[in-house]
Amino acid sequence: MKFRRQHSIGAYVVDFYCAECGLVIEIDGDSHFSVEGMKYDEERSNYLRAARLEIVRYSNIEVMQQLNAVIDDLLQRVSERKKKARFQQQTSPQPSP
Repeated sequence: MKFRRQHSIGAYVVDFYCAECGLVIEIDGDSHFSVEGMKYDEERSNYLRAARLEIVRYSNIEVMQQLNAVIDDLLQRVSERKKKARFQQQTSPQPSP
């Protein structure tokens, strides 16, 4: 899987983005836990979900102190997204020749 860092999606810039599986990864610092930060994140997440993207959030502390758990969780999510994408391709109508 290829992830792009600081990728623009509409009016927003996400921390990491994988186009192949439609996954956005956000690494949240302290500013995301303020009232204003949480409101902004909610609006942003609604926009990204409307684009059929999955948003995964990890805190800076999780990444620094529990990196193996973050990686395991991320690998599981990527695997699920890939399976879902394959299933949708198999069940979507095929054009007539």
